[in-house]
Amino acid sequence: MLNIFTLDQGHLVKISTQDITTRQPIWIDAIAPSATERDWINQSFSFSLPQPEHLRDIEASARFYEEHGELHLRSDFLLSEESGSRSVIVAFVLANNILFSVHDEDLPVFQMFRQHAAGHPEPIQNSLDVLIDLYGSDIEFSADALEEVYADLGSVSSTVLMPALGDKKAAVVLAQVAQSEHLNGRIRRNLMDTRRAISFLMRSMRLSPNQLEEARQAMQDIDSLDGHTAFLFEKINFLMNTTVGFISINQNKIVRLFSVASVGLLPPTLIASIYGMNFKFMPELEWQYGYLFALILMVASVTIPFWIFQRKGWLK
Repeated sequence: MLNIFTLDQGHLVKISTQDITTRQPIWIDAIAPSATERDWINQSFSFSLPQPEHLRDIEASARFYEEHGELHLRSDFLLSEESGSRSVIVAFVLANNILFSVHDEDLPVFQMFRQHAAGHPEPIQNSLDVLIDLYGSDIEFSADALEEVYADLGSVSSTVLMPALGDKKAAVVLAQVAQSEHLNGRIRRNLMDTRRAISFLMRSMRLSPNQLEEARQAMQDIDSLDGHTAFLFEKINFLMNTTVGFISINQNKIVRLFSVASVGLLPPTLIASIYGMNFKFMPELEWQYGYLFALILMVASVTIPFWIFQRKGWLK
């Protein structure tokens, strides 16, 4: 699918493929383009879109470069789903004052940018403005995702700080914390990649003074979000360690219960063993109260230790 935009009084306006003969496009967004759409772009603009295999398994050092007067950028954009979050790589090519973007899936950042393109607060002058604004929208999307992580960790904290945290609840908490850590790591990697892309644009010597100032503001926003991701990482570690600590306490209670029971049952076991020996003259036969005495002694040997354990609070 192709989304073609042109400028109209400083705002992006979507046009059809037939309108390019009369109106100069400034941004062409290709979402999983078909072979027919690729051929149309090649014939209309004498430009070949990057192939899908060129978007994957690319070295990090080869993500940003300039070739034949064209700027090539490969950036990761965050895609949050119910099953989890992941990154989708997007190829940007700036050629002949037209920004080409290619990605296999439609991303929330691009959806929001296309929806609000006509009402953009600041006038757009060229394709570089579109590219910088896309990275700015990506930073805003990362900030919104961080707020969701904050909210999720807030509910997890209330669960962890409950008076009694059972093993089942602890398992749920660990799963939620792990999911938050995964999303936080994705956001941090996404911000790092965006920082590299903006830094490359600033070094390309193609940005106007206003665009340079906007790029610097974006870099400052990334720095502030980096601090938030570091704080969230520490909070995630705290919740993880606290939950594991509660699990260890619950396990220690079980081990302590078995330890107390084994110590408390040791005296009657000893008495039963002694009375079970083969004596030459069995006390039970010589003394009519032998069995009764053995039973009373065994009960007393159990009751007294458990009464002591109860007084010390070891059975709670």
